[in-house]
Amino acid sequence: MEQSIQQELPARAETGPAGERVAGVRAEAGLAGQRAVTPEFPPLWRNLQFQALWAGTAASSLGVNIAAVAYPLAILALTGSPARAGLFAAVQTCGTLLGGLPAGQLADRQDRRMIVIAGETVRAVVTGLVAVGLVFGWLTLAPLLLAAAVLGLAQPVTGAARMPLLRSVVPPPQLTAALVQDEVRQDAAALAGPPLAGVLFAVRELGHAVAFLVIAGTFALSMASAVLMKVMPGGVDDGSDSKSGRQPARDRLAATGRSGMLVGLRTIWSRPVLRSAMTLLMMVNTIGSGLDLIVIVILRGEHVRSGVIGLVLAAAAAGGLAGAPLVRILHRLRPGVLLICVCMVLVPVNAFLALPYGAWWAAMLLFVGMLGVPAIRVLLDVLVLRQAPDEERGRVVAAVMVLLALGIPIGTSGAGLLLQYLPADIAVLVCAGVMAGGVAAFATRRVLLQARWPE
Repeated sequence: MEQSIQQELPARAETGPAGERVAGVRAEAGLAGQRAVTPEFPPLWRNLQFQALWAGTAASSLGVNIAAVAYPLAILALTGSPARAGLFAAVQTCGTLLGGLPAGQLADRQDRRMIVIAGETVRAVVTGLVAVGLVFGWLTLAPLLLAAAVLGLAQPVTGAARMPLLRSVVPPPQLTAALVQDEVRQDAAALAGPPLAGVLFAVRELGHAVAFLVIAGTFALSMASAVLMKVMPGGVDDGSDSKSGRQPARDRLAATGRSGMLVGLRTIWSRPVLRSAMTLLMMVNTIGSGLDLIVIVILRGEHVRSGVIGLVLAAAAAGGLAGAPLVRILHRLRPGVLLICVCMVLVPVNAFLALPYGAWWAAMLLFVGMLGVPAIRVLLDVLVLRQAPDEERGRVVAAVMVLLALGIPIGTSGAGLLLQYLPADIAVLVCAGVMAGGVAAFATRRVLLQARWPE
């Protein structure tokens, strides 16, 4: 704003006392004009729209993290088969991948708030039916796998709508602060969800259905928060920036001529910085997705109790939670340098897991490795999502989600194969070596190292 006011002032310089008085008057007028046009935004804690959206997203994230543990436990209790328990996660991941790009198209064409309401209602109903099946004892594997497919499809649908919706309730100067608060939500849910799932599933009343009633309740709360956004001051009607008076995204989409589900992928691929950053993150995410399994095998080989292993894995979420306040500090680095540095830290973290120093050594490494991850998530938003036009933002969000999820099945199955033929400590060293090679290759790319934050 200050720069635009300065550009409007005449370039001619006045000299002498009279000129100084004229310059002083103009400077005062410029400052007064700046004060007049610079909007003053209330703090985020007073932004009821954002807080409602944040609370609903937090409830939904908690439900997803509880479900990630409760559903496999239910399948194990019903069938006694670890393979069938793993099949649930595979079906859910396939649903997420298949629904990703269509979900982005939907978010750019329809009312984003209504999409969130519909998606969370479906998740609440499906989970509630699973709870009813447990109570009456007629639940089998088939409806559980159907629930996996529905939950997998609903995840990108609500995610692709919710991220652009956040921008319609938060002014641009506060977006980074809002995203940091969102990181706290995500990591807190990841930290609390798994142990809470174990505690709830251990309740034998109602046929272990208590956990699923709680999950259904979290999705219902998320749905209710989206409903409340309509009646709050400045309530949003769709995914556009309703406060700016712009037309809805579905109308702007027709005007742009950029239609189709692949717009988000083309946007990322057409920009060298985004292409390099996403390729590096896909590689790191693929390797990291199999890390939990390797850590479990390593700790079991050291005769660590199952409860302690759970606490070790929770240390990663605690590291992400502790890393949220570091986002502003780390963002003083150039984006490409930040990305490479965070990935470089992960290489020795993975390699040192091979050292047999016990559970707390592994917990410390996982904690340290996650400290920089919130800064990377916000970096993705700044470089990718925030630069996309609103009429394409849903598809760009969906493209990022799909690209990052593509490597999860490869990483988990690859880790299983490594553990099948190699000792766990050698397997983790192989993963660290592959990651080191990938990071070294990208560390030499000038387009990534010279990238700068957008204005």
